[in-house]
Amino acid sequence: MSLTAGIVGLPNVGKSTLFNAITNSNILAENYPFATIEPNTGVVEVKDPRFDHLVELFQPKKQVRATFEFTDIAGLVKGASKGEGLGNQFLGNIRNTDAIIHVVRCFDDPNIISYNGRPVDPITDANEINLELILSDIDVLTKRLEKIERYATMTKDKEKLTECSAIHKLLDVLQHEKLATAALPLLTAEELPMIKSFALITLKPVIYVGNVDEESYANPMGNPYFAKLSEFAKENNAECIPVSALIEEELTKVTPEERKEYLESLGTTLSGLDKITNAAYHILGLRTFFTTGVDEVRAWTFKEGMTAPECAGIIHTDFQKFFLKAEVYSYDDLEKYGSEEAVKAAGRYMTVGKDYIVKDGDCLYIRSAAKKK
Repeated sequence: MSLTAGIVGLPNVGKSTLFNAITNSNILAENYPFATIEPNTGVVEVKDPRFDHLVELFQPKKQVRATFEFTDIAGLVKGASKGEGLGNQFLGNIRNTDAIIHVVRCFDDPNIISYNGRPVDPITDANEINLELILSDIDVLTKRLEKIERYATMTKDKEKLTECSAIHKLLDVLQHEKLATAALPLLTAEELPMIKSFALITLKPVIYVGNVDEESYANPMGNPYFAKLSEFAKENNAECIPVSALIEEELTKVTPEERKEYLESLGTTLSGLDKITNAAYHILGLRTFFTTGVDEVRAWTFKEGMTAPECAGIIHTDFQKFFLKAEVYSYDDLEKYGSEEAVKAAGRYMTVGKDYIVKDGDCLYIRSAAKKK
């Protein structure tokens, strides 16, 4: 289960610079609109000190971290929902991601062209993109309704009538220029499972990234632009984090030791990538389990609440289908006792069945009847 996120924002807010920095890519990031003409994808490893410690303990032949896939999506402009700019192509790309990372400019710089030449205004910028996403979702739902409503009314098909009811509730919210997430409390238990198939953009979790200058990086709430964006995100049940694209760019040019010192001088130990990853895991309810041994140490991403067989299925679908049991211990216990043998001696090494809910930091060994190929 690889985490995917689309990086979006108006032209010239710094999103391509940020993408380049966190993925060590080298795409076009120029000071004019539409520097990004196609989506660019980069995969980064998720930093986790627990993983590093496991590698030290087991000294495996192979080590595989969890990954985070970023897609830098072309700058959105007013009218994108009707095909302006890169319009439909942009909106199609964003529908394929787990979450939206919405980069918003939170700094003044006369040398960087602002969108439409207007003063910096993070709320206006954020709303402009959100409105295009709303209009696109209205179009999707309207077409779906036109396709099924007459049939549902004529046949009294219960499932189709339920779907029509869900669509009407969603449209009512969207037509008031609110995100589809605002309609979730209005939907019944029968309607909720149906909305996933609509692939609505405004149902996706959003992380607002305020692109701040170096001066306000250590104290972002002292930056009036970021403070406004943070409040806006809170009102919309979204995450909001401060990142400086230029600082992230500088961090790619220094050694790990210099990087650590530089971050500490800014009052933090976390890079922009670390902040974005943490926010994405939190908003999506993601956790990490590990498989360990001398052959391989690997980190796996899973959804909170998943059972042992479901997590086994992340490793291989046959492991879920033919699941027998799992041997499990926590990373915290391994750190406390120092070795697997010591964990066993302390009685903290367990054998669990199909109902076991996997926890963040669990180390799993899956027992399955699946035949080796």
